[in-house]
Amino acid sequence: MQILIRLGKRILAGIVMVLVVATFTFFLVRLMPGNPVAAKYNDLILHGMTPVQAMDQVRVMYGFIPHQPLWQQYLLYINQILHFNLGRSISYDGVPVLHIILAAAPWTIILVLTGLIASFVVGILAGVIAAIKRSSVTGSALSLSGSILHGIPQFVMGLFLAYVFTTLWVILPFGAPYNASLTPGFNWPFLSSLARHAILPVATYALSSYGGWMLTMKSSVITVLGDDFILASEVRGLKTWTQVKYIAHNAILPLFTVLALSIGFMFGGSLFIEDIFDYPGLGNLLLHAISSRDYPLMSGAFLLITVAVIISNIFADFLYSVVDPRIRR
Repeated sequence: MQILIRLGKRILAGIVMVLVVATFTFFLVRLMPGNPVAAKYNDLILHGMTPVQAMDQVRVMYGFIPHQPLWQQYLLYINQILHFNLGRSISYDGVPVLHIILAAAPWTIILVLTGLIASFVVGILAGVIAAIKRSSVTGSALSLSGSILHGIPQFVMGLFLAYVFTTLWVILPFGAPYNASLTPGFNWPFLSSLARHAILPVATYALSSYGGWMLTMKSSVITVLGDDFILASEVRGLKTWTQVKYIAHNAILPLFTVLALSIGFMFGGSLFIEDIFDYPGLGNLLLHAISSRDYPLMSGAFLLITVAVIISNIFADFLYSVVDPRIRR
């Protein structure tokens, strides 16, 4: 019963947070310079429509008229959210925002989730080794690699990998998620092309994220090494592998929350990586929405990120109590 009450409170707080963020993003994007709705309205008039006809056309396409008061647009936007309607895109000629986001989401999930899991697993293992062997050459090399990779921006890493493997050595394809001459479907030529085109963006994300996981895990393991149970395990004569397993289990706990939040932020896409490799994911979609001042699409993308982060945070809270019995007590 207590778990259900706690879950209900978290869900209620999450709903309030979604409305707060939706309100903030609504006014933020509409205070940006430029008004694409008014531009469309003027374009329709230039093509022969009367002001009344142009206004009706714009209202049908976007749900509001060019010079409608901001508070009326806000009430309409909140009403749409409550009915799970994100509105219609301005830059995609009135296509529902939800359809556009759902079409772009799988590409981001393939790219970011694969890179996130790879960097997390490798970073955790490297962090444990770097902490336990911190006085050796291996530990120093791992720490140095983590520090260097953590300091390289994603766009620099992407450009470097693209230059090395598509220009210096023409080994991998560059640009687009698959070969344009292939027909998408569950067949080997398309899947193999999809995998080859995904290698560089996934590697860019994984290498850019690896350093953070490795350094955080190393710091956490070093902290755990000073706990009393480590001394007790040594006194009891436990094998080294058993001690390492207990150390890693306790040290990895704080990283679960960070991992869950990273999964939530995954739906924001990886802007620079998707832009460099021409990947049609949510990050590229968000860049397009910002550059074209597409209010509904921007608001929908920000709302998706907010909901994903809140859900992942709630999930992390309950997952933490599962993996750590001390939290349950």
